[in-house]
Amino acid sequence: MKFQVNRDVLADAVAWSARALPGRPAVPALSGILLEALDDSLVLSVFDYDVSARATVDADVAEPGKALIPGRLLAEITKSLPAEPVEIVTSDSEAVLTCGSAEFGLLTMPVADFPTLPALPATAGAVGGGVFASAVGQVAPAASRDEALPMLTGVRMDIDGVNVSMAATDRYRIAARDFLWHPENEGLKAGVMVPARVMAEVARSLRAGEVSIGFGDGIAGFMCAGRATTVRLLDDQFIDYRSRLVDDWPIRAGVQVAPFVEAVKRVALVAERNTAIRLSFTQGQVLVQAGGGVIGRGAEALAAELEGGDIQIAFQPHYLLDGLAGVETETACLNMASPTRPVLVTDDAADPAFRYLVMSLRLN
Repeated sequence: MKFQVNRDVLADAVAWSARALPGRPAVPALSGILLEALDDSLVLSVFDYDVSARATVDADVAEPGKALIPGRLLAEITKSLPAEPVEIVTSDSEAVLTCGSAEFGLLTMPVADFPTLPALPATAGAVGGGVFASAVGQVAPAASRDEALPMLTGVRMDIDGVNVSMAATDRYRIAARDFLWHPENEGLKAGVMVPARVMAEVARSLRAGEVSIGFGDGIAGFMCAGRATTVRLLDDQFIDYRSRLVDDWPIRAGVQVAPFVEAVKRVALVAERNTAIRLSFTQGQVLVQAGGGVIGRGAEALAAELEGGDIQIAFQPHYLLDGLAGVETETACLNMASPTRPVLVTDDAADPAFRYLVMSLRLN
């Protein structure tokens, strides 16, 4: 194998592929990135039996071939190379990487040990990369990190024609987002559970353009701008989250998101571990308070629009901040019923696309 490729293009593709490398590979071959030089392109592949990643870039290929190179080492090397074209040539069990005056001889692993990647499922539809990244960024933080409950570690995707709903929960909050997409079949109805960690990684690395999404044979596929990821789907059981987002909300408060977030962050500095931040809503104002223990106390008052009676309610600070981070309008709406009931945080729209239900804490 022998090819030449732009240094920045290679470093970017290697870094993206390396994100999918397993932390503790079951076999040595899974710690590698498979480089496959074709007629006029280079394909980089990573696979750990649950998640696969493929990146395709343009390359000047003199001799087609394959090589399996330790992935994390290759990522460290390529990001530190000078701004010169990169040439990689393989000979026996060594890949020689040359860039300007720098040269590295990297021991390769047997290509035969690298597993066959799953085929990309047929495309079910496509959505703008910005919309997809925004939706995942709003929903994925609410997914659980507890692997003992796999159902809660995923993002639920429900598709009904042109409508897509995403939702995630860790039992303490529910985040949901609705958006439109372009289905291949407008009669499509489907519901799948995608691991939140993988979906968040896909969203973070998106480029401009559309994201094509497909499902089939127990896997989901995400494709955008020469990069493709597949992931094994979780069991499709999920809670009936929609019914929990609909309630009577006799109290509604509107706050300016940016100053409110900053106030919560400041006051939370004196909140001891696992203690609440308190919000006291009165006409025209919200008082943010925390502390009072061995560290100290903090308070800050901001303007707020209030419909309904006065109320004092408490939250875990990071749960509240995660919900506010998903609001894309200047004003966030907090829909409340009582100090002991969950609160629905939404954007400022008659029919909000983003909804975040968070449990309140008992006031002492």
